[in-house]
Amino acid sequence: MEALETIPRNRYRNKTSRYRSAEKNYGSDESKFVLTGNDGHVRVWRRPGERFMPNTVHKTVPFGGGSIMVWGGITVNTRTDLVVIRNGGLTARRYIDEILKPQVIPRANVIGQNFIFMQDNARPHIAHIVTDYLDDQNIRKMYWPACSPDMNPIEHVWDQLGKRVRRRPNPPITTEQLAQALVEEWDHFPQDALRRLIRSMPRRCTALVQARGGHTRY
Repeated sequence: MEALETIPRNRYRNKTSRYRSAEKNYGSDESKFVLTGNDGHVRVWRRPGERFMPNTVHKTVPFGGGSIMVWGGITVNTRTDLVVIRNGGLTARRYIDEILKPQVIPRANVIGQNFIFMQDNARPHIAHIVTDYLDDQNIRKMYWPACSPDMNPIEHVWDQLGKRVRRRPNPPITTEQLAQALVEEWDHFPQDALRRLIRSMPRRCTALVQARGGHTRY
């Protein structure tokens, strides 16, 4: 196994210092969810002679079952709608029209002044028209060093959201059902859980700095 290179501590300090005022952070990101929820390697225990019996055969979903791309944003006191990104990939123009204008900007007043908008360095996020638009709206952006650990708190939400969907009595079997389930689980995700997660970020970042970008207990 190849070891990951750690990065000088001051690089993490520059990034993680922005987390000290966790109440003002506005975390956002996209995530892809797949229907199958596994890598295709399903193991079934069976006795000799049962190899092709129906109850010992795991049926696969053709073409991997499909996937859904979503976007969301969270703060200590509110959240955006969960946006399902349909009809192709996310472009810079779509990012402005379908996400920033209807979701991010209207909630800026709820958060208050001097909040910091968190987004990674995905191509649509750093396009000139997006940067210019956010500057025109007086939205402060968190500096996001290349190849740095993703400390956006929403990454933990995606993990929990996927688990909540998989635990449903009737898990989704189509992409439309998956999209609906994700939106419903997002809407019912406890705000207290989001608040605790965001407020834990200073501790997480301190641990990251002390580990020089290496693994932490989080």
